[in-house]
Amino acid sequence: MSHEGIRIVSEETARRESAAETKLPQSAVTPAKVRVKKTEGTGVEIDWKDGHQSVWTFPWLRDACPCATCNEEREHADRQPGEPKPKPQGLLQMYQAPARPLEATPVGKYAIRFKWTDGHESGIYSWDYLRRMCQCEVCLNAAQPTKLSS
Repeated sequence: MSHEGIRIVSEETARRESAAETKLPQSAVTPAKVRVKKTEGTGVEIDWKDGHQSVWTFPWLRDACPCATCNEEREHADRQPGEPKPKPQGLLQMYQAPARPLEATPVGKYAIRFKWTDGHESGIYSWDYLRRMCQCEVCLNAAQPTKLSS
């Protein structure tokens, strides 16, 4: 019996993929205001047309890059979007500066693209992707499975 095409995913990945299949209202994926805090080096803030606000740090965004190469690497390593790569173990840990964008460029009316200090620039962060990856407490709690009381 062949098992080709079978993919084992974590519970979090399954939840995110299921949520990705649900169409969000247009107001939930349309930014009213986007602030890329490049000078401060802190991150991105988006006020959505439905009144919600999302905030991400630059390191989180770099670790959540939606490009095919980064997605494949995360799946292989069983990491979630935004989860950093484990640091190599060794006697002398080399300092690595946090990820920061050199440029942030709009992509049509549907996304933003970053050129990162590590040279990576192939990820296109759609508004839909960013809204689904919101890191606010309300969204993170909504993504958690509900526990049945006994």
